[in-house]
Amino acid sequence: MAASDPADRDGQKKVSLALQGGGSHGAFTWGVLDFLLEDGRLDIEAITGTSAGAMNAVVLADGYLEGGRAGARKSLANFWQSMSDTHMFPPADRAFLEAFFSLPLQQAATQWWGDFLTHLASPYDFNPLGINPLRDYIAKTVDFAKVRACKKLKLFVAATNVRNGKIKIFEGSELTADHVMASACLPYLFQAVEIGGEFYWDGGFLGNPALFPLFYKTACPDIVIVQINPIERADVPRTAHEIQDRMNEITFNGALMSEMRAIDFVNRLVDSKILAHGKYMRPFMHRIDGGQSLEQFSAASKLDTSWSLISKLHDLGREAAAQWLNATYDSIGREGTLDLRIAYV
Repeated sequence: MAASDPADRDGQKKVSLALQGGGSHGAFTWGVLDFLLEDGRLDIEAITGTSAGAMNAVVLADGYLEGGRAGARKSLANFWQSMSDTHMFPPADRAFLEAFFSLPLQQAATQWWGDFLTHLASPYDFNPLGINPLRDYIAKTVDFAKVRACKKLKLFVAATNVRNGKIKIFEGSELTADHVMASACLPYLFQAVEIGGEFYWDGGFLGNPALFPLFYKTACPDIVIVQINPIERADVPRTAHEIQDRMNEITFNGALMSEMRAIDFVNRLVDSKILAHGKYMRPFMHRIDGGQSLEQFSAASKLDTSWSLISKLHDLGREAAAQWLNATYDSIGREGTLDLRIAYV
């Protein structure tokens, strides 16, 4: 998929993708990827992803290796459809998933139970065996041996080291289902994932998504962020659940905000010739987000795996990607289309 020039012989422009995590809202990212793959004007050099973004990344890579762009689209569609398919998992596994990821969490009695699990109990208490059906499904459906051997697409998956509090980037050549689950490990729902004697939680705490691997490991200056966690909301939260939801959004955008401020600072130094352009990458930043269309969904809906929500998010993602690409294609390879000072500083 990758080459060093802004456009390859077929006229495609090269970009790297940065995919946020956000539970079932990752279906919006599926829609974005679905459109970009179908459209064909962009060539993807690398993908950095966290949590649901990491899942989208490895599923795309696996499908691409099997059948090119069409294979990647089919693989992503199968994955997200399976998340809402009640027949995809055995009854016991489906019951476990529904306990944590389904719409009934919005019902009063189940909200109380969810609050108990997330604030008063530990996954080491209510899930002592470390059951995670999604891990088994990812391991079964993604050929990680092929993904690890892939040289055409660079992959970066972020996780948080529990003990030292540092971000850990796992690269494509080492990825397994455990690395993806580490990136998606919410500590109040799942036991920390052990890899090589270290323990990891969700990468969103320190990189949602992590951008810095793209500066050191890729040649393409264009980075497209697919953002699914709203930065701004018009209304002030007032209920306990609204306050908790907004706190989660701010927390999981915090690392991205910091990285974007640093990028803006370095870009200004490069533009003013204080730093030599040849020694520092001057990234062209772009963003695809749902804007107001995603703001209508509360953070609690990230636990909803109903097909009605997933398919709606997919359609919104396709629409947002089409609008963005049609408006900004000519700028790719020449300049950024995201004003970092307005959006993040």
